[in-house]
Amino acid sequence: MERLYLGIETSCDDTSCAIYSDERGVVVHRTAAQLEHLRYGGVVPEIASRSHMRTLMPLYETVMAEARVALASLAGIGVTNGPGLTGSLLVGLSFAKALSYAGGVPLVGIHHIEGHILANALEGPLDLPALALVVSGGHTQLMHVEAIGRYRIVGATRDDAAGEAFDKIGKLLGLPFPGGPAIERAAREGSRDAFDFPRSLRGTGTYDFSFSGLKTAVRLRVESLGALTPSLASGVAASAQEAIVDMLVEKSVLALSEARVRHFYLAGGVAANGRLRERMSEALEARHVPVSWPRPEYCTDNAAMIACAARHHISAGRTDGLSLNTFPRGALSSWA
Repeated sequence: MERLYLGIETSCDDTSCAIYSDERGVVVHRTAAQLEHLRYGGVVPEIASRSHMRTLMPLYETVMAEARVALASLAGIGVTNGPGLTGSLLVGLSFAKALSYAGGVPLVGIHHIEGHILANALEGPLDLPALALVVSGGHTQLMHVEAIGRYRIVGATRDDAAGEAFDKIGKLLGLPFPGGPAIERAAREGSRDAFDFPRSLRGTGTYDFSFSGLKTAVRLRVESLGALTPSLASGVAASAQEAIVDMLVEKSVLALSEARVRHFYLAGGVAANGRLRERMSEALEARHVPVSWPRPEYCTDNAAMIACAARHHISAGRTDGLSLNTFPRGALSSWA
């Protein structure tokens, strides 16, 4: 008998609901973006929380109607309970708890990083053991995935996440938020060698990342340029993007040289970056390691990945009670 799972994702500024089937995969997936943050050049937590409160109920009703499923017939509810913005997480978790209580449906809290990793399982099983590079606005981590539910952090950023660096550099260049896609577009018109930006922690032997020095170097260079013409902005964008991609690829290759894995996965919003995909594919093809990533709509925050993760937790017999709480920060740990 087919089992359906509801996923709820409200960790930051996107409100998302999805239905996932253990037989058909993603049945329905809907995400509502919060455009009101664009005027501020970044996510405003209070605005994000209030927007989730307005949007979540109608989005849930739409998804349930499109899937033609009743609450009580769900096999489980998965909700992101961290890491993320506390107010945003509380809106999603409170709503999920109410549904669980009203419908008598099992509830499970999903770590946001695990959700991103399992976005790669939405259209087929993972090839494990594997290494996964999770790159987004809030996270940059290399994870060893021995099995679903068994994870080990191999490397992580010591300061800014790659996506955060993209956003801040984009703001310095006067580009729209979010910075990642805007920088990628601008970089197509610029030279990757226009400016020599630092590659922090290169040659140190560690799998960790650091992007705060790059951000500072870009700020100082932009200030020294004075009037920022479109040509100069494109050169800065291309050079900064290349510096970020260089270190993501180099650290991943270094970790692969000392790990026995069958596959390499990209995950998170920055995994949609075309230059990162191109460079990672070239580097790993030479080492005969397959690399793959989710389709673009599953790279950014989405509830389909949360529903998929919930299926694995609940199938393994792991659920949470109504005392489940949120956490703004916290590493992904094994549960299987």
